[in-house]
Amino acid sequence: MPQIRALLERIAQRLLPYVDRFLLHRRVFTWLVVLQAGLIITGGAVRLSKSGLGCPTWPKCTTDSYVPVKGQMQGTLHSWIEFGNRLLTFVLVIGSLLAIATALRLYGRRKPRYILVMTLLQFLGIFGQGILGGITVLTKLNPIPVAGHFLLSIILVAGAISLRQRAFDRAPLVLKSTTVRMSKILVALTGLVLVVGTVVTGSGPHAGDIQAPRTGLDPAKVALLHGDLVIALISLTIGLLLVIRVSESEPAKKIIYRAVAVFLFVSLAQGFIGYVQYFTALPELLVGAHLLGSTLVWSAVWRINLLSPSIRK
Repeated sequence: MPQIRALLERIAQRLLPYVDRFLLHRRVFTWLVVLQAGLIITGGAVRLSKSGLGCPTWPKCTTDSYVPVKGQMQGTLHSWIEFGNRLLTFVLVIGSLLAIATALRLYGRRKPRYILVMTLLQFLGIFGQGILGGITVLTKLNPIPVAGHFLLSIILVAGAISLRQRAFDRAPLVLKSTTVRMSKILVALTGLVLVVGTVVTGSGPHAGDIQAPRTGLDPAKVALLHGDLVIALISLTIGLLLVIRVSESEPAKKIIYRAVAVFLFVSLAQGFIGYVQYFTALPELLVGAHLLGSTLVWSAVWRINLLSPSIRK
């Protein structure tokens, strides 16, 4: 560990001038959240544009080149869309290194353990994304690693949001035990909705390439299960709002109520998009909007989780 810390401190010393000049310290954590969410959106663009195998091998784009080449069989546009998504991973690596540098600068003496560990996990998670991305390409977009790729991104988004929350020293609220328990169930149910959503995607038509295998499940039945879980999620959210309204006291009541209300609004919008895309044969634009919505839904519910991390009374 001392050797690793010394290496990180050397990296930090080189990066700190850029942190001081351009990122104004804590803004780096905000950018990390944006970049992690952006990877989900660009990954969706790759799949919806049928560019999933635009670079048919990994880590190179072709057998002889790390970048797309002229006249590539997959088509210039498809190859560059896929390659652009790969490039974002390198941007994320830089962002995570800047986050490590910022953590060492701001928190190296006061509370290094949590902040530094979280930034390191972001760094390692990005490498994990790269490996999973390679597996998805080498397995011709098998739906299992594709789902894992998305779910790891969701985990990293949650980690980046947690890191930003701690970096700004935003303490959790003091809430009733019923509110906290319902909030935890809400987070778990949201995660289940997202997992089942990946099964729906793996069974549907937007595979990312004509060669990509499917799960073999009935898309209509899986989508129905997904929709039922969404209805349960919205019902639970309304119940949580009512519990907060009658049991919590100010000022925590206003903060947590607003966070849950935002989550309800985003979930309703996401559910509406989901039903419209289902009954309109899954147009690419709506599927892309639904993917963006899933990121917003998860971000909103994770904020609720951070506001009530433990039972206080």
